[in-house]
Amino acid sequence: MDVEEYVFVRKINFELDNTITKKEPELYFRMHEGSAVARFETLSNVNHQNLHIITRRHADYGDNLMHTLTFPQEFRSIQAHYPIFFRKQADTGVFEAVAMFGFKHEQNLFLDENGWDASYIPLMILRQPFLIGFQQQQENGEMVKRPVVQVDMENPRISNSEGERVFMEFGGYTEYLNKMVSILDYIHYGHETSRLFMQALVALNLIESLTVDIELEDGSKNQLIGYYTINEDVLNKLPQEDLFRLHQHGFLEPIYMVLASQSRIAEMIARINARNKNERLAAQN
Repeated sequence: MDVEEYVFVRKINFELDNTITKKEPELYFRMHEGSAVARFETLSNVNHQNLHIITRRHADYGDNLMHTLTFPQEFRSIQAHYPIFFRKQADTGVFEAVAMFGFKHEQNLFLDENGWDASYIPLMILRQPFLIGFQQQQENGEMVKRPVVQVDMENPRISNSEGERVFMEFGGYTEYLNKMVSILDYIHYGHETSRLFMQALVALNLIESLTVDIELEDGSKNQLIGYYTINEDVLNKLPQEDLFRLHQHGFLEPIYMVLASQSRIAEMIARINARNKNERLAAQN
């Protein structure tokens, strides 16, 4: 039986950025995690018929991350496990939210020999190695850019036999691929919501710089700088009309989720202390 080739084009309602090109999907999607050398291909059930994705959680597959992007719609789930900080994009100075896994480069305190030690894994981690790219298509005699699912073929999760199969035998897509496409749609929407959320915070002067003091049981002291959080003093003094507008746009809850997430910092420090203690005991034996 012949397989009819198709690519995955998503019908996303947002107006697409005219500066986006198919050759630079990462500039739109702002992928901060992935393989060091990426090779993006538009997902196709002919070219990628035997594609499998390894879903185990391990540093070998790029999970040893200090943080990842997150979005306001995800904050409630994120704050149950991870601190939510803001940081500025290096190239634009625009604020974005990140879920923190560690306090230094390549430190993920939720990753151990058994996998990922949290019941919720952020969407930007789960979506690997897929992302949204754009493809020129002709519609009604005009060339338009349409979002498509792309895959990074240099990502260490790529396999021809191990892991979750992407396509079924005759080209249909698997439950796993359906899940990944749904995650990408959610992330695409999350980027737009995050942009509006950050604009509201900046307009109301609700963002302030953050310094995290880290003192461990062994007596060592460190600081985490370069991140931002919600200015509670400014928030508490906002006029009722500003609070109402934040609520109307669905931004008030994520603000409080960011504040609630700060309690996770102490839990992360406890994870460092536990690791250090286990390493000392292992060295003695």
